[in-house]
Amino acid sequence: MDGLREYSRRDFLRLTAGTAVAAGAAVTLGAFAVNGWAISAKTPDMRQTLHRYARATWASFVAMTDPETDLPADALGADGERSVQTSTTNIGAYMWSTFVAQGLGIIERGEAVDRLDTTLTTLESMERHEPSGQFYNWYDHTNAQKLTYWPPTGEPLIPHLSSVDNGWLAVALQITRNSVPELSQRAGALFEDMDFGFYYWPEVNRILFHYAPDTGSAPCCYDTIVSESRIASYIGIGKGEIPQRHYFGAWRTFPDTCDYSFQETRPVGSYRTYYGVRVFEGAYEYNGMRIVPSWGGSMFEALMPTLFVPEEKWAPYSWQINHPLTVRAQIHHGLEEARYGYWGFSPANIPEGGYTVYGVDAVGMDPNGNPSNNDKTLVDHGFEGCAGREPKPDPPPSEYTNGVVTPHAAFLALRWAPKETLKNLTNLERDFDIYGEWGSATP
Repeated sequence: MDGLREYSRRDFLRLTAGTAVAAGAAVTLGAFAVNGWAISAKTPDMRQTLHRYARATWASFVAMTDPETDLPADALGADGERSVQTSTTNIGAYMWSTFVAQGLGIIERGEAVDRLDTTLTTLESMERHEPSGQFYNWYDHTNAQKLTYWPPTGEPLIPHLSSVDNGWLAVALQITRNSVPELSQRAGALFEDMDFGFYYWPEVNRILFHYAPDTGSAPCCYDTIVSESRIASYIGIGKGEIPQRHYFGAWRTFPDTCDYSFQETRPVGSYRTYYGVRVFEGAYEYNGMRIVPSWGGSMFEALMPTLFVPEEKWAPYSWQINHPLTVRAQIHHGLEEARYGYWGFSPANIPEGGYTVYGVDAVGMDPNGNPSNNDKTLVDHGFEGCAGREPKPDPPPSEYTNGVVTPHAAFLALRWAPKETLKNLTNLERDFDIYGEWGSATP
């Protein structure tokens, strides 16, 4: 990716200003609010359909949320049973979804403020790490206590601080700070107390995955630019806690040398230098496009941060080009390459319980591959010129059996492919029993 244009710290601090009615839930309600509102007014049918999705998604948040703490559960069963655990991402998603629900007329402003007031009161009471001010990743959503065991299994859980999950909570706090005068001071105090420089390792110019205070475990580091982790980077840079050069510390692709021939596609690109950091501006060629890949080839990694950050304005020669190409790649893979008849590939909860990664393997950097199906059909385009890395033929569509799409991934494409997205969602609803009073099931 080419460099961000020169923006001051003040610009970064404004990254979530004014997004109260534009930012949405993770992910469906958010994608509708940011990407869907502009197109919804064009046709009454589109407007009606998108509002139906938004109302059902908000209903799922209401069903997931404890009325005393106003914290949402991590998962909601088909029978309405809530999980015990919640995360900082869950809490942040609920907070910004509350703004969206108000902005779309689903709830009144008074209800939105009451809900956020209770959530802030709970957040203020929750145990955090000192001196970083970071929240732990998992809490009991009914009493806001830090979890030391995993509720679904009862197994011990080592509490840790997650850079990306705290990033999503910080987004919600900043939105509240900029949008609700009566809550601004309290939300701002929590936001300012969160030190994202805590995760930064100057030796590698990257941020930690997470840190466990009890053991000192600190796995390093997020190393891919097309990743949801960049939201934590943006916030840290905006607050002046992480240097701007950090933005150039993550891979665009791995380099074009035999030392990195484990890549499934040989990248094309060249080197440039920003803030003294030498960067390989690589891309993968796919279906006539040149795409800067995410780790797993998923929609969430590529498109979630841009719901809140004007990346296309900041970087018109990189993000503005790459985001629509990511959408095109997802559509091509689902409809042409694998011929599922549907598209939208991202990590998701699975009906059997747990969580599994999915993506478009050809636009992912993971050498082990993130498949789009449960049968793990992968590609390997080889690495010309490197021993033992001859290309393998692409799998025919018949090998892509038991494909898995998740509706929330499709919603992320609304800004760039509105008609295709609505058609895809309509087909999913027509052909599968996945929609109910709480929106779409996952995946």
